[in-house]
Amino acid sequence: MVELATDNLAALPGDWLYESFGNFAPASIYDRFWLVVGLAELGRFAPAAEVEAEAIRLAEPTQQASSVILAYWAAGILRLLEGDWAQARSLLEHDIAVARAGNVMLMLPLAAASSAWVLAQLGEAGEATSRLREGEELLERYAARGHVSNLAWACYQLGHACLLLGRLDEAQRLGDRTLASSPRHPGFAAHARHLLGDVATHPDRFDAESGEAQYREALALAEPRGMRPLAAHCHLSLGTLYAKIGRPAQARSELSAAIALYHAMEMTFWLPQAEAALAQVSR
Repeated sequence: MVELATDNLAALPGDWLYESFGNFAPASIYDRFWLVVGLAELGRFAPAAEVEAEAIRLAEPTQQASSVILAYWAAGILRLLEGDWAQARSLLEHDIAVARAGNVMLMLPLAAASSAWVLAQLGEAGEATSRLREGEELLERYAARGHVSNLAWACYQLGHACLLLGRLDEAQRLGDRTLASSPRHPGFAAHARHLLGDVATHPDRFDAESGEAQYREALALAEPRGMRPLAAHCHLSLGTLYAKIGRPAQARSELSAAIALYHAMEMTFWLPQAEAALAQVSR
């Protein structure tokens, strides 16, 4: 994804910045969106932030809703994956407002799904539930019309919101749906496996064997693709699980791997959790 988006941008003539080639947004913004998402999935947050700022700079003067939405959604996804929840909320709320004002409804389910996850993470249960329902309704409406682009990503984000809100059956259903929608997208499948592992290891339905299997599957998909943030989450989840079931040596190994990755990527939201878990298991 990163290589393709970079090559596309390099091949774009300077006087074609706002040429869309029949797409819903100019190539200069569309390819920067995918470049931001790709870099964020690799844990390269600093260069992703530079590209995100450039996408917004290019999009805003156009006053074209679809371009602005795409640029701000990229920014919101970047902050979400980085763990900067407050900034993600602000960017996504702006994104949703622009989509509604411009009546660009096709992109609204994805922004709503991202927002539901962020609101749930921030503890805004009422707003998160409202946004979750909106995202699900919009997703079903557009899926019924054959608009299935990014269905897996939207389902995955809604599943995370459900998990945080304690709606475990819905989280399981959305995780399964993400997996079913990702036969040719191993990156989405990796995220789905991690979500399903979190569902399996939730205190209300704790199944250590199933959780471990899901995390291992997610890690096996994430590591060869350089998906370092997700790999770090898998190590943290496995370490936490092993500590809970009395396997301290494996817990220390997994938590140390998570800490090393979080440090390298400066992912300060999850780093204290991993360090605290390691300190606890090392006593």
